[in-house]
Amino acid sequence: MIEDVLAETGKREQRKRLLPAHVVVRFCQAMCLFFDDDYEEVVRKLVGSLQDMRSWSGSWHVPTASAISQARTALGPKPMRELFDRVAVPVAGLGTKGAWLRSRRLMAVDGFVLDVPDTDSNVAAFNYSQSGERRSAYPQVRVVGLGECGSHAIVDAVFDGCRIGEQTLLPQLFRSLDSDMLLLADRNFYSYDLWCQAVNTGAALLWRVSASVSLPVVVELFDGSYLSVVFRKALRGYHRDAIIESVKNGEKVHPAQATVVRVVEYTIPDRVGDGKRETIRLITTVLDPSDTPAIELAAAYHERWEFEGVIDEIKTHQRGLARVLRSKTADLVRQEIWSLLLTHYAIRALMCRAADEADTDPDRLSFMRSLRVIRRQVTGQADFSP
Repeated sequence: MIEDVLAETGKREQRKRLLPAHVVVRFCQAMCLFFDDDYEEVVRKLVGSLQDMRSWSGSWHVPTASAISQARTALGPKPMRELFDRVAVPVAGLGTKGAWLRSRRLMAVDGFVLDVPDTDSNVAAFNYSQSGERRSAYPQVRVVGLGECGSHAIVDAVFDGCRIGEQTLLPQLFRSLDSDMLLLADRNFYSYDLWCQAVNTGAALLWRVSASVSLPVVVELFDGSYLSVVFRKALRGYHRDAIIESVKNGEKVHPAQATVVRVVEYTIPDRVGDGKRETIRLITTVLDPSDTPAIELAAAYHERWEFEGVIDEIKTHQRGLARVLRSKTADLVRQEIWSLLLTHYAIRALMCRAADEADTDPDRLSFMRSLRVIRRQVTGQADFSP
């Protein structure tokens, strides 16, 4: 697959080099396993695996940091992105615990930011999060990912400068949605236009909405949920009233104006320490309570918080607490982020397969312990590949 990607992106060499492109691809993955090590040390740790794969000549020597940086620049970001796009697919099987709600695969979206080195190239491409006295210490990249709740594997991602909002980036992830999925999203993502775009993918949706979204009770359902209507933002009040009456009479509404949703509301105990209970309001495209009762939807939504654990795995455990990415140019930042996501996916796919074989929930496996095992294998004679 690596060779195919290099050929299709025009990165296969015409002459033999100390660092051929396929070695640089594996180096990009390895540097995302060993964030504490410099370039030359990463290559030294990778040599064992490269020899085992017959990708390292005995006459070669470990290249300098400058040579490695030049090789990364020559490779660019496209091969790593293309490799991620081909490799990163849902990995949970039908028996994977915590991955499904009945027949639907649980998926979630969320965003995070990564600090990158303070260089002119990175500032121009990604910018600081704010300006003036509140400006961030480093330029930042905003990443929005689509993750599989059961395996914690990110199967699609998009990123841009930190001043580009999550709602702006989200539609690019809809390409990866299928009709067998149930997409979970936090209240920061909801808008009527985004909701309609997501509905058109054919996936089922379960999104939290804020208290500012009007959700009139149109039809009460036997499981405690109710049917309601969400409206285009600029729709006038008398139009909304007319649409509600149409829905009560069993008539269809035009999606350019409004759409029918099912609402699940419930409270949870104090999570932030202020002694207050928190009200959760969810809207879903699963309109029939006989299909999935409200209590099951409420339980499934809390799987979305698993994505916060995924972010912690990437930002704290794999990268290191408060660490800045290595790359000093915008193209190398893009290459490094795709490599980071690809390597995290490889770890999580391995963990999911191990959990399935042991008939246990992937949540019960330690990410840090798995990461240490893989690091030891890479420095030995094992092949670490997606």
